[in-house]
Amino acid sequence: MNVSNQYNSAKRRWPGVASAVETAAIDRISMPRDIETAKLDNGLRIVTETMPSVRSVSLGIWIGTGSRVEQGAENGLSHFIEHMVFKGTENRSAEDIARAVDSIGGGLDAFTSKELVSFNTKVLDEHLPIALDVLSDMVLNPLFREDDIEKEKGVILEEIKSEADQPEFVLHEMFISNFWKEHGLGKPILGTRDTVKQYTPGMLHDFYNRNYSPKNILITAAGSLNHEQLVSLVRDRFADLRERGVLPVSEAPVSSAPVVLKNKESLEQVHIALGVPAYPLAHARRFPLYILNTVLGGGMSSRLFQNIREKLGLVYAVYSELNLFSDTGCLSIYAGTGIDSARQVVTSIMEEIVDLKNNLIGGEELRRAKDHLKGSLMLSLESTSSRMSNLARQELYFPRFLSFDEMLESIEAVTRDQVQQIAQEFFDSEKIALAMLGRIKGMEITRETLAC
Repeated sequence: MNVSNQYNSAKRRWPGVASAVETAAIDRISMPRDIETAKLDNGLRIVTETMPSVRSVSLGIWIGTGSRVEQGAENGLSHFIEHMVFKGTENRSAEDIARAVDSIGGGLDAFTSKELVSFNTKVLDEHLPIALDVLSDMVLNPLFREDDIEKEKGVILEEIKSEADQPEFVLHEMFISNFWKEHGLGKPILGTRDTVKQYTPGMLHDFYNRNYSPKNILITAAGSLNHEQLVSLVRDRFADLRERGVLPVSEAPVSSAPVVLKNKESLEQVHIALGVPAYPLAHARRFPLYILNTVLGGGMSSRLFQNIREKLGLVYAVYSELNLFSDTGCLSIYAGTGIDSARQVVTSIMEEIVDLKNNLIGGEELRRAKDHLKGSLMLSLESTSSRMSNLARQELYFPRFLSFDEMLESIEAVTRDQVQQIAQEFFDSEKIALAMLGRIKGMEITRETLAC
């Protein structure tokens, strides 16, 4: 039985045992982390964490690009290139890439976010050289053949259509594009139908050369590995890579606070998004912010869930979340409800916000939120994959690596006063943005509705 199942099972059946299980798990994870770093002469960074108790290795190549650095017609190129590197290299066909990883029982994955592109895999330790060879070949030697580009345009356009059929996704894009208007963080990661159709081989090569440069690449690995051996393997493949353009610079966005209502008669529910500016990812007061989000809408015991769903029965889904970046952030709330309840849901959300501003959260509520965060943190570092991603997060966003104990202590240090201070700072009526999507023809939501 793994730690997660063991903890949850103990907590359900024998509450008195749960704390002992949690303590044992935390003790195991909070052992000193064997983290080592290196940098090649060309500026490429390597970060590893040795985990002697496992036989697997998770490996990731991280590129410092994403929709926030795309300009005009480039929107969506980071995501498009992520797809294209799987189409074949100078050394491998698309089928060869798939077979190379399948043959060693590994998994190959990739994703694009607002600020990062990741190519990653998880394999047995003995297969690490093969895994690195495949990933590095994909990143260093993509072909960008015109026929493949045209085919992939169709794939991405279908992906855009698929997302457009999901109301929550449409609402999110509508909210973000107005919240960070005219900034890269407000642009869709997939691009738009118009931008995707206009991609050319020249555009791909130009964007690739600017962004896939050594100073913009980070390689992380966690598991059963030898740091010096991995550095040597990376050096063999990446040492000759040189800067091929000037890295793009993205200024910090200025948030807007519009009220945007969009009528869509085909929807049965009204989808609501409400949000305010928040701290950047590495801000010194991020832990009180995490507690505020947890108390407000971060789980089933949160105020939004208990009061708006359980007590009032107005929604099926309601939650809050944090989207934090290198230089800014957003705390947002989502709810889905019927047309007759939409205004009441907005009013109820504002009542919860007003209460957080005017009153300290309870001591027991603070304790639950801290335990929730500590448990989530503990479980998030259970696997080699999560440790590998954590290495990238810390290297890219923080001035130094934080130990597990430091993070736990920071959570424990949060006070009720700090949570209230952040609520008072963030929840300003003039900073609250609202977006609604559904059968809302004729509905009016004014700034007065968002008074707090």
